Amino acid sequence: MFKKFTNACVNVVQKLLPDAFIFCIVLTILVFATAMSVSGMDPFEIANAWGSSMWSLLGFSMQMALVLVLGTALATAPLVKKAINSAAGVPKTPTSAIVFITIVSMIACWLNWGFGLVVGAILAKEIAKKVKKVDYRLLIASAYSGFVIWHAGFSGSIPLQLASYTEDIGKQTAGAVSESIPTSQTIFSAWNLIIVIAIIVVIAFVNAQMHPSPEDTVSVDPKLLVEPEVNTTKPSTKTPAEWLESCPLLSILTALFAIIYLIYTYKTKGSITLSLNVVNLIFLTLGIIFHGTPISYVNAITDAAKSAGGIILQFPFYAGIMGIMTATGPTGQSLAGAISDFFVNISNQTTFPVFTFLSAGIVNFFVPSGGGQWAVQAPIVMPAGNSLGVSPAVSAMAIAWGDAWTNMLQPFWALPALGIAGLGARDIMGYCAIVLIVTGIIIGCGFLFLVPFMA
Repeated sequence: MFKKFTNACVNVVQKLLPDAFIFCIVLTILVFATAMSVSGMDPFEIANAWGSSMWSLLGFSMQMALVLVLGTALATAPLVKKAINSAAGVPKTPTSAIVFITIVSMIACWLNWGFGLVVGAILAKEIAKKVKKVDYRLLIASAYSGFVIWHAGFSGSIPLQLASYTEDIGKQTAGAVSESIPTSQTIFSAWNLIIVIAIIVVIAFVNAQMHPSPEDTVSVDPKLLVEPEVNTTKPSTKTPAEWLESCPLLSILTALFAIIYLIYTYKTKGSITLSLNVVNLIFLTLGIIFHGTPISYVNAITDAAKSAGGIILQFPFYAGIMGIMTATGPTGQSLAGAISDFFVNISNQTTFPVFTFLSAGIVNFFVPSGGGQWAVQAPIVMPAGNSLGVSPAVSAMAIAWGDAWTNMLQPFWALPALGIAGLGARDIMGYCAIVLIVTGIIIGCGFLFLVPFMA
């Protein structure tokens, strides 16, 4: 029965979900039309909000493109490839492969979302080479499913931001937060850790159960696994330019600069936050070291950059959607704000965390950025939670969980993994829809039954 339901979801998504860019355009049209009735803005004002915001994510787009490119280039280094191959050899059957990649991806994303997003997809691709008859679509979907817990982990932007109180936090929450909220009340709270562990265990089982029967299994396209040929022929003589290109000392010195910077940062600040920039610097440094020569790394980066097209094309459109969602018209109401207000108005102290989680999940579908979503919802949700007697830590984590939850149906975040895997959004979203339903139940029950007694 479960496999029939899964197959039905996969078939529906395969037929109805267009290419990720087409999906983005349809989403833009939908938000454009809805915002007119909610905010009272005319088409010209909404078009202005869209165009003015379209390039607001350029810095973030570059960060995400580098996560994909630098992570992929690192994975092609001989020593790293050997280590990944060893890890990929652990599972021996299709079912164990799905369980293994789900657990590894979940843990990696909980530690750091950027690291987990890339490592999970790369490892899944290597597993596909070794484990015969494993469904490649489900394998990549399982790797991406780990992303559902990122905002409840070490790199969760909302809980980390609240742990270091500034005046900006007070303004963002409309005065609802007046002091730091330690991570012991958010990331490392007992109720949050129980939800995380429950999701890891249950989703590993659910993903394994979704594996199609042999006749329905879609194996990996061999073309996706073809490694680029490396020219190992060494010329008898080298020009000065060729000598520099193959000089390991240049790679060592470049990597040394980055290592010195990281050491200096740790000494002066006492710690190093694994932001996207730091993760990319680590990927870059390790890639330079493990590729050995500058020209080898250049070739690896050139080859990896081919898969970044989806990010480059689509992220500006999502920035435009965010602009429409947050723009306010004559009514003083934005579309994102109206969604949040609706759920706040039907809540009480017990149901508020659940409804906040659901509203955050809906808003995230159109504003797929933790920072952007916090800016939209915090001024509404945090004061409302306080007035109902809900802990600010719980209100904030409800937003964080909602922000991560609907990523399972949002192609925005799947683009790096899809670029590495060589698949389209429709290939994995049918399976991710099941993950969305199951995790939604787990998280909702956690807020209803754990939080009232443990927060």
